[in-house]
Amino acid sequence: MAVFTAVTLDDLTQWMEQFPLGQAVALKGIASGIENSNFFLTTERGEYVLTVFENLNFDQLPFYLQLMRHLAERGIPVPAPVANAQGELVVPLRGKPAAIVSKLEGASQMDPQPVHCADVGAMLARMHLAAADFPLQQPNLRGLDWWQATMPQVLSHLTPENAQLLRSEVAFQADFAAGATYAQLPRGPVHADLFRNNVMFVGEKLTGCFDFYFAGVDTWLFDLAVTVNDWCIDQGSGVLDTARVNALLAAYRAVRPFTAEEEAAWQPMLRAAALRFWLSRLYDFYAPREAELLTPHDPTHFERILRERIATPAPRLLPQE
Repeated sequence: MAVFTAVTLDDLTQWMEQFPLGQAVALKGIASGIENSNFFLTTERGEYVLTVFENLNFDQLPFYLQLMRHLAERGIPVPAPVANAQGELVVPLRGKPAAIVSKLEGASQMDPQPVHCADVGAMLARMHLAAADFPLQQPNLRGLDWWQATMPQVLSHLTPENAQLLRSEVAFQADFAAGATYAQLPRGPVHADLFRNNVMFVGEKLTGCFDFYFAGVDTWLFDLAVTVNDWCIDQGSGVLDTARVNALLAAYRAVRPFTAEEEAAWQPMLRAAALRFWLSRLYDFYAPREAELLTPHDPTHFERILRERIATPAPRLLPQE
């Protein structure tokens, strides 16, 4: 992710002594993303990722790291957090919370084909089921409450047409979230940010997913919609690609069948997922924070996706009878 907090090997000389990893021998900042400071960390024992958290605090972080540990213990391919000698997963570094996790093999698949989407769908369904008994609770911090609080901060930067779109969609989502269909949607801990750059492949084999720092308890369908809106679209128009959508949904459904309520909620959830990232990109674009390696994402991409999801009926979740 972006580097907001500079860290050097000298900073790690004594700090690393609390971990069973030996000394740090190389450190490289990761430039993509805009939430935390992340580094590839090479130690005497292997390759890891060091994260310095810029927004999350010591009280919030156990949810994310314990969730990763919970999933890893159940066979889901996610980075495993490394505890220090006191058993702590989060420790201070440069005055901020920091953690070390294992590094996944492979590379992101930025031009996914149906075979890749199928693997992602199956993994996401397994992840949802594996996390169902996770004992900690934390809401999706970028959910409806955040949308309603953040919208006023960006409206003045928008054209009248886009301001109206944002107001109307937030109102639509608030109404839908208050209804009976939404209340019956299956829910539990979700990744909430399963974009292509957060999943690793070696060839066509999925080797894992990472960056759980937007995770929270939400509907499983919202998590699926976030994933489909990135993995299964034409990047220029935002239009869904039928072959990739069908592959992802069929693989997910084979692990966890959908409910009738999820079928009814599918288009609103695709809209909600587009809104969430349009609004967060607007916020990051118009209220950026200083960072050494920061490139805010273009908000227009998810504006197009949102307009497309409003205008076009959603693909079916349930198989044709």
